[in-house]
Parts: sequence; structure tokens; C-alpha cells
Amino acid sequence: MSDIGRDRRGAWRAALACMVTLAVAMGLGRFAFTPMLPIMLHEGKLQLEAGGVLASLNYLGYFLGAVSCAAIGIQAKRMVRGGLVATAALLVGMGVLHSFTSWGILRAAAGVMSAWVFVFASGWGLRRLAETHSPALAGVIYTGPGIGIAMTGLLGGALGRWGSEAGWIGLGLLAVVLVASIWRVFDDGDSPSAQGSAGAPSAQAGVPASPSARSDAVWLVALYGLAGFGYIITATFLPVIARQALPGSPWPDFFWPLFGLAIIPGALIGARAPVHWDNRLLLATAYALQALGVVLSVAWPTITGFALGSLLLGMPFTAITLFAMRDARRLRGNAAAGLIGYATASYGVGQIIGPLFAAPLAQRTGSFELPLLVAAAALALGSVLFAVVWSKSRRKVAL
Repeated sequence: MSDIGRDRRGAWRAALACMVTLAVAMGLGRFAFTPMLPIMLHEGKLQLEAGGVLASLNYLGYFLGAVSCAAIGIQAKRMVRGGLVATAALLVGMGVLHSFTSWGILRAAAGVMSAWVFVFASGWGLRRLAETHSPALAGVIYTGPGIGIAMTGLLGGALGRWGSEAGWIGLGLLAVVLVASIWRVFDDGDSPSAQGSAGAPSAQAGVPASPSARSDAVWLVALYGLAGFGYIITATFLPVIARQALPGSPWPDFFWPLFGLAIIPGALIGARAPVHWDNRLLLATAYALQALGVVLSVAWPTITGFALGSLLLGMPFTAITLFAMRDARRLRGNAAAGLIGYATASYGVGQIIGPLFAAPLAQRTGSFELPLLVAAAALALGSVLFAVVWSKSRRKVAL
């Protein structure tokens, strides 16, 4: 086989393995709680407020996991494999253990694992695609969360027939099967650049960053947090919001898997964006689309409005992540994992704040209208600021 053929095959192996990895860590380990929560509420195992606490603990775990990435000195493949095994065990644990305290620990740990796996799998996968001259396949990697979300959303009704315990254990076993299918792929590409940690120096790490690069990194971290805040309110409360607007309709149960399915073409389309296009301008566009998606659930609370809103919110979801990771690599090269970790931590803070802000306000006003409008405003602000940063950089180049 020619070198080009081997590179192409290796690129696809890496992309598909990372796709499955993110489907397990994010779609199953993290977002399975969304369709499982109504089942647990129906069984009387949780009250809504307690369910919100478990969700917040998961977001907190995600934040702590992301913050810790820059200080971890373990090979990426070991972090990914360990995180995947732990994710499967934590899913099973939700069905085996029965106390609220144990569930809280499990959900927090699942958040940590999802952040670790996301950061290290992203770094490993994007590096492998760069080495094999196949950057366009990055979109395949970031379809993973959408596949996992759609999978758990569509399985929610079937799992409910057997109860939450069987549901959690079934999801854990599914995770085991998926992990086993891609386990050996992470033996590929153990070049010296693959051995470093998230914060370890690389060939480019010793080169001092320019003031412009440092400023761009600060903006990336800060504005990425607005994306976490802007989407999480809708993603957390979408079934509740839809049921309020469409009482008695069966459609609210389908908006969450529709959100997941929309992620898949969005990631693939986003990855086809030419590498010479500025990531900040792409982020500005994606934020604007999500802002419109959030507004639609307020301005047009019908089946069509919620469906379009779910599509507009979902399509840019992992495309935003892809553009942010590409910009981190632009700024830091093979030493980008540390910056990716800080950006992911900022995203985590946005996710923690979102539900804590929205739930009390919605309870007082009896509507999610104001929280959703604030979320849309945050996304719109991020869009404008990314466009401003991009515009200023072009003026500097012109000078």
C-alpha cells in the first residue's frame, strides 16, 4: 500500500475511533441523564429539584475535569482509554446504586471523565489528522456527541418500559461494546509528539507566544464560555419548555433527539470549511445561528418553531467546538491541549451558571421566556465580539 493510502486509512481509523469515543463519553456518559431523568421522576426515585442538583454536579465535574487537563502528564491514549472504561462503569453504577449521595458522586465523576476524554481525544485525533494530511475528517470526530445524544434520546421511551435501573445498566453495557470496538485504534500514532500531556512542552511550546496570540487565546477562552451558557438552558429544559407550550402533544419527546441528529450534518459541514477561513469569523456565524435557534422557542412556540429551533441550536453545536479547537491549534500548535483545557473549563462555567440562573427565574415568573432571551443575548454578544476580534486582526495585518 502506498504512503498516501496508509495515511488515508489511518486518518479514517483515527476519526471514527474518536467519533465513537465522544459518542460514549458525551452522548452516553454525559447526556444520557436527560432522557433518563423523566423515568426516574416517574418512578418517584427523584424530585425535580434533586434532578437539577445531579445535573449541576455533572456540569461541575466537567468543569473540574477540564481545568485539570493542563496539569496532567499522562499519555493521551491512556487518558482516553481510562476515561472510557470509567464512563461505562459509572453508567452501570447509576443502575446498581440507589442513594442520592452515590448518584451525585457518580454524576460528578461522569462529568470529570467526559471532560478528560473530550480534551485528550480531541487533541489526539486532530494531531493524527494533521499528520495524515486529512484535516477535513475532523467533522467526523465531532459527529460523535450528536450520535450519542440521538441514540439516548431515541432509546428513552424503550428504556422506560424496563425501568431506570435496567436503562442505566443497558447504557453501560452498550458503552462497553462501543469501547471494545475502538480500543486498539489508540495504539496507532505513538510518535514522540503523542507522548506528551495536555500541558507538556512540544516542539513549539518553547517559542514565546506573541502578544497578539496571547490576546487571541484570552478572547477564545472568554467567549467560548458564552457558548456554554447560551445553549445549556435550552438543552437542559427543552422537554419542560416544549411541554408547557404544547400540552398533551407527543412531540416534546422528539425535540431532544432532533437536536442530536442536527449535530451530525453540522459537524460534517463545519469541517469542510476551508482551513484558510478565519475560525473567529466561523465562530461568530455559528453563535448567531444558535442565538436564532434559542429565540425561535420563544417567538414561535409551535411544533415547527421548536423543530427549527432544535435544528439551529444543534447544527452549530459541535461545529463551534471544532472551530474553537482549530483556533487553539492555530495559536499553540501541538501544545494546544492546555489551551483546549482552559477553553473547555470556561465552557463548563457557562454550563454551570445557565441552569442555576434559569430555573429560579422561571419558577418565579412561571415561564422560561426571560432566561431564554438572556441566553440568546449571550450568544449574540459572543457573535459580535468574535467578529470584532477578527476585524481588528485583519486591520493589524493590513498595517
